[in-house]
Amino acid sequence: MSTFPSTEVTCMLPVKDMERARRFYDTLLGLQPVGGKPDGKFVYRCGGTEITLFPKPEGTKAQHTALSFRVVNIADAIALLKARGVIFADYDYPDLKTVGHVCVLGSEKAAWFEDTEGNVLCLHEDLA
Repeated sequence: MSTFPSTEVTCMLPVKDMERARRFYDTLLGLQPVGGKPDGKFVYRCGGTEITLFPKPEGTKAQHTALSFRVVNIADAIALLKARGVIFADYDYPDLKTVGHVCVLGSEKAAWFEDTEGNVLCLHEDLA
């Protein structure tokens, strides 16, 4: 039995510059804005998840994926986001190599990019 059977999930992302970050999430990613909070946070809705941007002057130090969006067709999603100005990362490591921004990892394809605040975001497509 699940501990949280009906709980929605909120992803919290630190941002140095709220206005710049909101332009990215509004315009480039096209997320549905819910609105601001009295404490300076700003909330978006994405499927059954909320993404909350919170002001943090020093930003983030994470070197890992903070948020991943599951997509039906990763090539189409990359093309759409690139047309909007999103810049995807490319990697060439022994255990992680991208081709056309995409890496196959077991049962999924993945592609990474950063938001304006240095948060690492990902697109992933399930293969099975």
